[in-house]
Amino acid sequence: MILAQSVTAGLLLASLPVGRTSHSMLGGAVVLAVVLNLVAAVLVWRPGGGSPRLAVKSAPLLVFTVVQMALGIAHVRELHVPLGVLMFGASVMLVMETRAEDPRPARGGESS
Repeated sequence: MILAQSVTAGLLLASLPVGRTSHSMLGGAVVLAVVLNLVAAVLVWRPGGGSPRLAVKSAPLLVFTVVQMALGIAHVRELHVPLGVLMFGASVMLVMETRAEDPRPARGGESS
């Protein structure tokens, strides 16, 4: 969703009418996804007995998202755009770390 936000941001910056609406709507979806990601990370940690690292690394993404929305609403593009790039990078790193901590065996590589 964060990658799709860059596309809608381009539409918005190009002054296309669909840009503002789609960027705003997708922003709400990003907030929901970030909140659900944090909830999932906490559930893996607390009742699941997993590592707290993913929850600790997911929390700043929620903070960045709230700040990002405030900057966007205030039309502070000079901070909104770079923070969006930072969020994309952070989300990719979080996905990579999540995959690295997955305790399930790789497909096709199961042995008995």
